[in-house]
Amino acid sequence: MPEFDIIVLGGGTGNVVASAAAEEGLDVALVERDKLGGTCLNRGCNPSKKLIHRADVVETVRRADALGVEASVESVAFADIVDDVTEKITAAAEAKAEDARENENIAFYQTEGRFVGERTVEVDSTDGVAVGDCDDGDSAELTSERIVLAGGSRPTVPDSIDGTDEVDFLTSADALRLRERPDRLVVVGGGYIAAEMSHFFDAMGTEVVVVGHGDVLVDREDPEIAEFLTDAYAERHEVHTGYEVTELAEDGTEAGEGARVVRAESEDGEEIAVRGDEILVATGRRPNSDAWNVAAAGIDTDEKGFVETDEHLETSVDGVWAIGDIAGNYMFKHSGDKEAEYAVRNAVRGESAQVEYPGMAHAIFGSPQVGSLGKTEDELDRDDYEVGTFEYDRTALGSALETGGFAKAVTAPDGEILGFHIVGPHASMLIHEVATAVAAGADADDVAETIHVHPALSEVVQGAFREVRGHPPTGI
Repeated sequence: MPEFDIIVLGGGTGNVVASAAAEEGLDVALVERDKLGGTCLNRGCNPSKKLIHRADVVETVRRADALGVEASVESVAFADIVDDVTEKITAAAEAKAEDARENENIAFYQTEGRFVGERTVEVDSTDGVAVGDCDDGDSAELTSERIVLAGGSRPTVPDSIDGTDEVDFLTSADALRLRERPDRLVVVGGGYIAAEMSHFFDAMGTEVVVVGHGDVLVDREDPEIAEFLTDAYAERHEVHTGYEVTELAEDGTEAGEGARVVRAESEDGEEIAVRGDEILVATGRRPNSDAWNVAAAGIDTDEKGFVETDEHLETSVDGVWAIGDIAGNYMFKHSGDKEAEYAVRNAVRGESAQVEYPGMAHAIFGSPQVGSLGKTEDELDRDDYEVGTFEYDRTALGSALETGGFAKAVTAPDGEILGFHIVGPHASMLIHEVATAVAAGADADDVAETIHVHPALSEVVQGAFREVRGHPPTGI
């Protein structure tokens, strides 16, 4: 039974831990059943944002006429765009794998793995991947006193939807590599992935239909932000909110509308049926704790399957830590990277550092973009808070964009920043001013009184904080 100084399960964020451990001279086993880089590099953040950038360019050209610029999109080389992104992503993943194989301190097992004991992991020898002295098709057991579980997550397909075993449909991973652009796409779901993929395919020329169960799209965002985005999407797409999808079916009788059908029902019993050439099921993600068989190690999970961790990211089993999507603290790559830093400190270096997420923010790269930090107004369990909003078109540059949007600052009476939310152009970048302020211990007055470049979009952020703290507008 091969014994290692540390075993890392999962080659996404886990690769950060494995590389750091190898640099410190530890004997490392890295187990990843797919490509190194994990979901973010191969099936998530990186390919989706590379594709969405193309969508943003197309959208900018199509809106140019509103600014007095004559321009048009003559064609979109959809397959070439997808191929270009896929090739770049594949090359990056293969480079990571090559680095792992060449590292003398890392034994890289690119194969299936699962817990079979508290600190024992069984790995398969399949597809020509050698495991110790085992023959192809056999398995071996790896053991270590220290294990970091970075096992990730996968798309969720609700059991409540009939027909998923009979009708072909796309998940987010499939949609990012789809080479033939559908004429009409039905998106099941109303969250981040649904919003981003709807934007991409719409810009590429696809007619998009969105069916979401919430009253608004991206319903985890601040209500006013979600309402603004939903209204914007309803202007471009066929949007059905408040509907629970009940069935996927094949039906070629409606010529010109696509052969695949999505049936859904509202809470009051109203039924709809929408058709498309393709169906994208984007109803969230679930942790891979079952795939890694964490129960065999005695690792506790919550009711949704997320591995439970303490303030040091250690699981219910001493010497086993969990980070990233599988732990469920946040399901963002940037939070996973921060957790990887703590895993290196605690699992690799033997420290006892308590994980902190200073200024944790996130963004939705749809159209419009959304940036968010802290509590939304409906999440607050207190009445003594204040709200300030500021519209893009109240700034010199914002008014020139002709797209609209606003920022919303939520603060305590003493100026503590409780939340900040923004919807509109470049929201994914503008949110970082507030993230930095919160991480540095600044309050709303600090942001409001900081001299901002004029005329820049950052004045939208400043404007919301000046509004909530009663400062007069400036630089407008």
